[in-house]
Amino acid sequence: MNYRRLKDLPEDLLPRERLHQYGPETLTNKELLAILLRVGVKGENVLDLAERILIEAGGLSALTKLTVHELAQIHGVGPAKAAQVKAALELGKRSVCADPVTRPVINSPADVADLVMEEMRVLDREHFRIMHLSTRNNVLGIIPVSVGSLNSSIVHPRECFKEAIRRNASHIILLHNHPSGDPAPSKEDIEITGRLVEGGKLLGIQVIDHVIIGDKRYVSFKERGLI
Repeated sequence: MNYRRLKDLPEDLLPRERLHQYGPETLTNKELLAILLRVGVKGENVLDLAERILIEAGGLSALTKLTVHELAQIHGVGPAKAAQVKAALELGKRSVCADPVTRPVINSPADVADLVMEEMRVLDREHFRIMHLSTRNNVLGIIPVSVGSLNSSIVHPRECFKEAIRRNASHIILLHNHPSGDPAPSKEDIEITGRLVEGGKLLGIQVIDHVIIGDKRYVSFKERGLI
């Protein structure tokens, strides 16, 4: 049965009541999103709105990749709801690296690719990021540096190492994607990697790899002997 108004739903089907009674892990993506949105729009209750947003975005994974501005453009969302949703998604991403016990451990380039592949392979522009690692290779965080064409003026050593110093990272891994789907390194990729490796030596922070993400493929500079 289609309930136009959320208050017409039986209490045991209301998202917030279900969360309190059964726990957040039992809720669907649509129900969790509905709780963040709080209210629907004319002609759609909040559950219908949440379902449509997920469909238009292409699923939860694709939803996380939308910018706050892109999310706000979806009918029924707007700036306020978009900010709420993006804040919640960002907290979820950060929580992965917040607890030292549950932080991912990087033992190989494949571990790096597994951690970021599903998100980065579908990005339509080049995103350059830095993965910070502890002395035991636990991921301390993944920090965005630039979006757009990869060149030396955008990827500056100062920006790449500033947060690594603050987090007391032992070493770092460079990350970026190729929207073409082909992860083969370009001449610019190799030149920038060399500059950052030298910059890391001066600061005592080793650049141990540069992983380029393609479409379900990756290239590791370490594996290819380029670093």
